[in-house]
Amino acid sequence: MNKYQSTQIPKSGLEGLKQNWKSDLQAGFMVFLIALPLCLGIAIGSGFPSSAGIITAIVGGLLVSRLNGSHIVINGPAAGLIVVMLSAVQSLGEGDAMAGYRYTLAAIMIAGFFQILMGVYKAGELSSFFPASVVQGMLTAMGIIIIAKQSHVMLGVTPEPGSLFSTISQIPYSLLNPSKEIAFIGITGLAILALWPLLKRMPLGKIPAPIVVILTGIGLGQFFGLQHEHIHFSDITEHNHLIAQNFLVEIPDNFADYFYLPDFSKILTFEFWGAVISICLVASLESLLSASAVEKLDPYKRPTDLDRDLSAVGVGNVISGFLGGLPMIAELVRSSANVTSGAKTEWSNFFHGLILLIFVVLFPHLIHSIPLASLAALLVYTGFRLASPKTFQHVLDVGTEQLFLFLITIIGVIATNLLVGVLIGVAVKLCIHLLRGVWLSNMFKIHFTIKQHNNTVTIKFLGSVLFSNFLPLKAALSKLDHGRNIVFDFSDGYLIDHTVLDFIHEFSVNYARQGGTCKQVGHPQETFSDHNLAARLMTEDDRKSRY
Repeated sequence: MNKYQSTQIPKSGLEGLKQNWKSDLQAGFMVFLIALPLCLGIAIGSGFPSSAGIITAIVGGLLVSRLNGSHIVINGPAAGLIVVMLSAVQSLGEGDAMAGYRYTLAAIMIAGFFQILMGVYKAGELSSFFPASVVQGMLTAMGIIIIAKQSHVMLGVTPEPGSLFSTISQIPYSLLNPSKEIAFIGITGLAILALWPLLKRMPLGKIPAPIVVILTGIGLGQFFGLQHEHIHFSDITEHNHLIAQNFLVEIPDNFADYFYLPDFSKILTFEFWGAVISICLVASLESLLSASAVEKLDPYKRPTDLDRDLSAVGVGNVISGFLGGLPMIAELVRSSANVTSGAKTEWSNFFHGLILLIFVVLFPHLIHSIPLASLAALLVYTGFRLASPKTFQHVLDVGTEQLFLFLITIIGVIATNLLVGVLIGVAVKLCIHLLRGVWLSNMFKIHFTIKQHNNTVTIKFLGSVLFSNFLPLKAALSKLDHGRNIVFDFSDGYLIDHTVLDFIHEFSVNYARQGGTCKQVGHPQETFSDHNLAARLMTEDDRKSRY
């Protein structure tokens, strides 16, 4: 029996605070240790002042924790949004980093308003519409772009300006011609992140690896005598990740100087609304996917209200954008650390934001001494985890079709931008379905029946069940009582795509945890690989006899 099944589910609100403040405070402190360096690194990588990431985490902790629909999620800036934010700053600023930053703050605020409306109008299922391989391709492309841009910072080299492909092509040059002291700091940080999991069973291994990277970087920075030139963000007219002027984090000594106001003067331009749509789409999609994943990590198996969570993140982004911060999401890595550290309620998120606020007010000089190379190492490592070779292998295992879609999305994102790349992936997926004979009328409309007999519920599919039409199926399944015997009948299914099979698998696992059973019957389909979640197409003989 799960040890949590006999334990009372922690309460929320003030009563939950009174009952669990010790465990939530401890978890909040551990998350703070991880969040501080990541907030700084994500902000700098995004073309924002380093203080912007801290503002986001503070707003996410102190405000969004009191509004969201989840229990153990940590809200803050995400590495996956670096690509979107840097693109917005550069396109809106047209060479003026400060102007681009303030225009982007306005875009964040409007994107936040859209997220609030999406939550109110029950758009929390948005993440279900995108094919699984397209989402994986999007995340992998983000990882590749982060590695491409931050590798140069980690090595202390400023690449020649140009396209993303140019930035990637210059990595070998930076590797062969680094700033030796800076590269030593960055590569040391990367080595610590790679090797630290080997120490997890030792007392030393309980210290969060990002903190070890930062402390080591500070020590090496002192040893090499890195100097701090006080050049403010507003004085910088060209964005070079601040590396050309500085090798240490630049942050105001006075907390009141952290804040910048947004500039809405470009609200009527195409570039501005492109930034709004990209921020809204990517932040919402990442947040919903992360919140759903964190729900599975919750030892008490408490459900997440995705619509409320999306609206709460929207409120946070409106406030964060107004104060000068980055957009926030429900962040998976910090949320996972939150669970591991023993968090019981949403108050751990609150405590992480509160401790972060206290730290930056009282110890700004310590932040000043952090090398940018150490933060870049954190981001390169994060990018590698997003674009790990294991991800490519996993997609290939599902089928060559999924790998093709995955690669098309990656290339589309790198060659254009994130929004266009994702749309290319979705369009290619729809074209593949059409080529396989899916009826146009079935592309966005699902056909299935639900029959109940005693304690058995049979769900029979008619025609094709695709990423683009299965939301009604998801809604119908969510209304079924627990403890039933559910049968998924594929006998009359023409094409069942991988995204739907992946969802049915996740649903079956969760439903079994609640005392029910799920099984699949009727398999006249051909599969596209040996993977049990590979897409299934009705055999040619069966198609001839039925259609």
